[in-house]
Amino acid sequence: MFSINFPDPRTHEFAEWVLFGDYYYHASDIIAFGGEMTTENLRKAYRSGIFPWHISGLPLPWFCPEQRAILEFDELHIPKSLRKEFQKTAFTFTMDKAFPTIIEACAKIKRQGETGTWITKNFIESYTRFFESGDAHSVEVWDEGELVGGLYGVDSGGAFGGESMFHLRSNASKFALLHLIEHLKNRGATWIDIQVMTPHFEVLGAKEISRDEFLTKLENDQKKNLKLF
Repeated sequence: MFSINFPDPRTHEFAEWVLFGDYYYHASDIIAFGGEMTTENLRKAYRSGIFPWHISGLPLPWFCPEQRAILEFDELHIPKSLRKEFQKTAFTFTMDKAFPTIIEACAKIKRQGETGTWITKNFIESYTRFFESGDAHSVEVWDEGELVGGLYGVDSGGAFGGESMFHLRSNASKFALLHLIEHLKNRGATWIDIQVMTPHFEVLGAKEISRDEFLTKLENDQKKNLKLF
């Protein structure tokens, strides 16, 4: 299968717009188009600060945003009510026990203001193989044996990048995130990559940093050789 030779995000000249067919698309955060989401290509991408995101009508875009959203653990803001609920929850948590179910649930869940999903069948199959290789991971939230929430993401060589989350019970996805953060802190991590800012993460204390600053943080963590899972 074709191996993608990704450009260096630090030196790549990002185009403001690209033309496909009869339409121009804003592309200032996109570093490459096309190629297959093989395990090799995904691993190479994530360890270079790059991730794929399906956009209908375009060859697969690979992103390295100019502004990257991250959550520093020492800047995490947990509302008192949420902290109390988390401390007394009867939910149970696991990791990497139901990855295919988690990513399929993330694809199916309806999100406010969105139609369809970027988590296509191809994404599900590709990331499941990525999970089987040991690069992608999931957190599961259970209520008496029923899966009620969770999230999945990627270990980018010592730094975790969150991909998507879902919940079927109140606060289940937030609890999955808090459980993950506790786990990562115990493994020496100090932050997670959330790629793009959302209102939910902004409330929790997430912030945006420049592409260069993000790449430096990623490289520094990779040098620590942290074993996150």
